[in-house]
Amino acid sequence: MIRTVESEPHVSAPVLAAYRYCEAVTGQQARNFAYGIRLLPTAKRRAMSALYAFSRRVDDIGDGALTDEVKAARLDDTRTLLTRIREDAVDEDDTDPVGVALAHAARTFPIPLDGLDELIDGVLMDVRGETYETWDDLKRYCRCVAGAIGRLSLGVFGTEPGARDAERAPEYADTLGLALQLTNILRDVREDAEGGRTYLPSDDLAKFGCSAGFAGPTPPDGSDFAGLVHFEVRRARALFAEGYQLLPMLDRRSGACVAAMAGIYRRLLDRIERDPEAVLRGRVSLPGREKAYVAVRGLSGLDTRHVSRRTVRRRV
Repeated sequence: MIRTVESEPHVSAPVLAAYRYCEAVTGQQARNFAYGIRLLPTAKRRAMSALYAFSRRVDDIGDGALTDEVKAARLDDTRTLLTRIREDAVDEDDTDPVGVALAHAARTFPIPLDGLDELIDGVLMDVRGETYETWDDLKRYCRCVAGAIGRLSLGVFGTEPGARDAERAPEYADTLGLALQLTNILRDVREDAEGGRTYLPSDDLAKFGCSAGFAGPTPPDGSDFAGLVHFEVRRARALFAEGYQLLPMLDRRSGACVAAMAGIYRRLLDRIERDPEAVLRGRVSLPGREKAYVAVRGLSGLDTRHVSRRTVRRRV
């Protein structure tokens, strides 16, 4: 069982200011993520915002216009900050609010900070321009940039006392991260291609005649682009189905947070499945009212109960 702290002692003014900064970053740059963490109690919400702000910094370095050498140096700097946090060497009056907030979160919750090292490793793959021949190759990248975030988040959420199979919670959190990342890859296929990146496995692209890439708003001539998308959607759905087994292991509000975030991405997947070429014309997104509905559904515990019933039926 993974335990977390539901309440915390007095938080100093400098730490509160650092958390407010991280929450502002999260609210401005992570609308899907923000819908989920709003459902958490204060201490967990702050910790998740600190994790997001650090992760956003790493991602922004990888996605920026700097030279590869400068990006690598900046990523080294983030790893140095992470080492200082791990060694409890970041003071409350440090000038880096993300470092201050994450250091406090790491003292409050059993966050496996090595997951952030994995995130940095994954972004370095982007900097080096790595491509992926098979799903197993891509899965390694996804585990670094998304599976690790799932495991880090679980350090904040914790598992409920007596939860069945709780020792598998990190595995399910990792798998749910893979599902979200594969959905992201499908949604951003055109944007990534314009940036010179291809994430979908080259084996899959060749199988469906899409090796020429996605430089425009229409699929490559003679390709079965819809077949490719539907193939990847089925893979993502299988990952969601496995990862959702995490939900019954969490307390109500943590489960609601996960169900809301995952639910938004599952609905994105539905839209992509209905109109595969939409991802070549622009970014597929959900309106705010639909995201709010998913959040309410998560808070109701409907998804958790559904997973619990399915798990019971499977065991009977």
